[in-house]
Amino acid sequence: MHRTDGEGNAVIDRLGLATFLRHRRESLQPEDVGLPRGPRRRTNGLRREEVASLCHMSTDYYARLERGTGPQPSQQMIASIAQGLHLSLDERDHVFRLSGHNPPARGADGDHISPGLLRILDRLHDTPAEIVTELGETLRQTPMGIALTGDATRFTGRERSLGYRWFTDPTARDAYPSQDRVLLSRVYAAGLREVATVRGPGSRAERLADALRAHSEEFRDLWDAHEVGVRPTEVKRFTHPEVGTLELHCQTLLDPDQSHRLLVYTAVPGSESHQKLQLLSVIGAQSIT
Repeated sequence: MHRTDGEGNAVIDRLGLATFLRHRRESLQPEDVGLPRGPRRRTNGLRREEVASLCHMSTDYYARLERGTGPQPSQQMIASIAQGLHLSLDERDHVFRLSGHNPPARGADGDHISPGLLRILDRLHDTPAEIVTELGETLRQTPMGIALTGDATRFTGRERSLGYRWFTDPTARDAYPSQDRVLLSRVYAAGLREVATVRGPGSRAERLADALRAHSEEFRDLWDAHEVGVRPTEVKRFTHPEVGTLELHCQTLLDPDQSHRLLVYTAVPGSESHQKLQLLSVIGAQSIT
C-alpha cells in the first residue's frame, strides 16, 4: 500500500527509498552488472557514480535520492533505476511504491528485464546478443550485437518492433540477404498472428497488426494467408556493410514471466563467419573509442 497525504494522494517515502537504494547498491559487485572491478577497488558494492551511469542519470541526482533529499522521481526514472540496479519484479514494484507511484503492469507488455537475463547478457561481451520482447522490440544489446545490426534500442513507438519496421521501412531489410527476405516476411507475419491470437482482442499485438494492415499491402496479403508456425532457417544470415555476409546460429533463452527472449548469435569455430565475427569485434571496438 502507498503512503498517502490528507487528500488520499500517494506520497514518496524518502527514507524508505533512500535506505533501499543504498542497501541494494552495496549488495552488488561490479561483475554482477558487467563492470570491471579494477585492481585498487576498496568500495563495498558499487559506487554511486557507477549506479548513476547504469541508470542513465547524473551522480548528483542519484546521490540525493540516497540521502533522501532529492525530488520525487518520475515513473520513467524509477524504471531506469530498477533496471540499472538489476532489481527483480518484486523489488521493482517495491521501489515504485516507495516513490509514490503505482507499479507498471507485469507480463508480456512490460519492458523490465529480469536480473537473470541481464546477468547472462552482461557476460557476453564477445558475442552478438540481444534481449527482445515477443513483438520483436529490442530492449538491450551487447556491443557486438550493436556492431552486427546497429543500435536497435533507439526506436520508439511502433517502430520499436522489427516486424513493424520490416514492412514499413525498406532500410530495415538491409541487414539481411535479399534471397532470405521472402521467408522472413512470412515469419514476421505468422509470428505476429500467433501472438495476437494468444493475447486476444485489444492487445498490443492486435493493434500492431491493424496498423500494418493499414500501411503495407505485402503484410495484408500475408495476413490474409493465415499462416502460423513459419520458422526461420536454422542458420540465420546477416549482411554487414564492412565484413559481408555472416552465417550465424541463434540460441534462444526464454523468460516466461515477461515473455522476453535472449537471442545469442554464434558462428561455427574455424568457419569464415567465425573469422568475420572476430573482425567485427575489432570494428565495433574502434567505433566505440
